[in-house]
Amino acid sequence: MTSQSTAPLRSRLVDQAASDLEENRRRQRELTDQMTMLQQEEALLTDILGLAQRYEGFADPSRLPEQLQDEPVVARAKRTGTAGTSAAGDRAKGGAKGKPRRPLLGDLLLELLGGHEGPRLAKELRDELLEKHPDRNPTPQVVRNTLESLVAKGRIQRHKQQRSVMYTLSQSEAGA
Repeated sequence: MTSQSTAPLRSRLVDQAASDLEENRRRQRELTDQMTMLQQEEALLTDILGLAQRYEGFADPSRLPEQLQDEPVVARAKRTGTAGTSAAGDRAKGGAKGKPRRPLLGDLLLELLGGHEGPRLAKELRDELLEKHPDRNPTPQVVRNTLESLVAKGRIQRHKQQRSVMYTLSQSEAGA
């Protein structure tokens, strides 16, 4: 073979190698993106698992997590036949003794709504809650969820005004 006949072959091999290299880099970027997404999913699932384990031992399973925030954990009575309890459960049991129970977030929101004649925004209720109960710090979403839970139970009413949602005590709650 002459140098002239090997030039096209060499050119094709160089082009093929460059193409393969670019494909490998593209695939690496794709895999890196997938890996990042999987790590985020893993972190989310770990958080969910932690929350599930945290709420697993509550005595009253009908209570909502948003109502339980910042409250001491009350562990369920030991089941017969279990090998033991988790370390988190042991810590929770020790910390719950002797502490007075704080009112539920829903009860506090009902109390705040009762102090007003007209409808109130969730943001206004949260701001008032933070002012009157500085030891409580629920997120705006937790406040909205709790308010919607109270609406579902018929304890408060929801009023929509354009894009705003406002809440008032229901007639039965106002009379009580």
